[in-house]
Amino acid sequence: MLAQAGVPTTIVESEPVVGGGTRSAELTLPGFAHDICSAVHPLAVSSPAFQSFPLNEHGLEWIQPPIPLAHPFDDGSAAVLDRSSSRTCEHFGQESPLLRPWMLALDRRWPDLVSEILCPVLHIPSSPLLLACFGALAPWPALPTARFLFRNRKTRALFAGLAAHSVLPLEFLGSAVFAWVLALAAHAAGWPIPRGGSQKIAHALASYFANLGGRIVTGHRVLSLDEFSAHSLILCDVTPRQLADLAGGRLPLSFRRRLYRYRYGPGVFKIDWALSGPIPWKARECTQAGVIHLGGTMEEIAASERAVWQGQVVDRPFVLVAQPSLFDSSRAPLGKHTAWAYCHVPHASAADMTGSIENQIERFAPGFRECIIARHVFAPSSLERHNANLVGGDITGGANTFMQLLFRPTASLYRTPLKAVYLCSASTPPGGGVHGMCGFHAAHAALRDHRISHRNPPAPR
Repeated sequence: MLAQAGVPTTIVESEPVVGGGTRSAELTLPGFAHDICSAVHPLAVSSPAFQSFPLNEHGLEWIQPPIPLAHPFDDGSAAVLDRSSSRTCEHFGQESPLLRPWMLALDRRWPDLVSEILCPVLHIPSSPLLLACFGALAPWPALPTARFLFRNRKTRALFAGLAAHSVLPLEFLGSAVFAWVLALAAHAAGWPIPRGGSQKIAHALASYFANLGGRIVTGHRVLSLDEFSAHSLILCDVTPRQLADLAGGRLPLSFRRRLYRYRYGPGVFKIDWALSGPIPWKARECTQAGVIHLGGTMEEIAASERAVWQGQVVDRPFVLVAQPSLFDSSRAPLGKHTAWAYCHVPHASAADMTGSIENQIERFAPGFRECIIARHVFAPSSLERHNANLVGGDITGGANTFMQLLFRPTASLYRTPLKAVYLCSASTPPGGGVHGMCGFHAAHAALRDHRISHRNPPAPR
């Protein structure tokens, strides 16, 4: 956004490759491309930031699996989140007649709605009636919402799995928001994967940035803001405590204390597999889905997420699985496949969840272990070593509690007491996810503050 406004801009990246949580690598064996963190991107294709960039001209190609999400059960059946808005509305609305017109109304206005959702919670809405309509059901706790709206246990379980993306106990206020946003995104925009891996998103962004005249420096870890000129405009893609460390005594003590009080969320334990064949799911629907939620019933999922928040692990965790090679043959050698899965764990947990995750997959796909050629494990500590923003394995940039959604990380949001220093990480609104909107809003705040008019992007070099 700064480069589009004509501001000479340099990106300083601590790792050898740009991308942060949007990277890919051969983690297991040569020829097997694995997504290191993000893998499936419901909000990326809808993001106002990404839509303002010609990323398709810079090598980004989206693939839409036939089914965005499947949720299998022990009896061999599965609930499905469909690409079809009518079928999705029928599925959710068959037990609650008011849901169908509500979802259809929001679906028709999805581009406007997602622009509102990807703003700070407290903002002057462009579409107040639309946002009010969404707010009628969205901000409540997921568990009582599911019990009130749905009688069918499979629909409840599907909703609970969607809500678990909040990384909150399902009894917490705001947990249902994540379920509704992901459900609406599934049929309005899909849950796509990038051909070749998530690294392609970062490469496309970097390529467009370079075409605008931007400069990228990799392999340099900034240890202090004193490395830059006092006249530099600085946007920090770091977490709040890291910002406090970088700024040091330049920040007022009261603001530094607020940054250090910021609460990080639970971590994740992630596994990547090189497989001899596709995962042998019992439910046929799972073979057509990009994402699989493994958690059985709503009660089982709620218990898993509650335990994590209380600093505990369970034998049957809620597990998220992605199987990109079913739809993108570039991810693995001919006839072979990759898979990616994680479960939530307490912050900075040292628990080894390998057996528990693989048991959950085996539960719904007997014979899965026989397909494993190699595996790679990311515990919370190794995720943080790989990407310093994933503190304690937290992939959301901080706990999604109600107050931290309102004031993220403080009431100043992107701004700091330092005139030319801003925060633009997932610790600012709208929070974690591959959508670019944290940087989008931070850049616009900086441009407004410094009276830099946003003009048409410079001609590509």
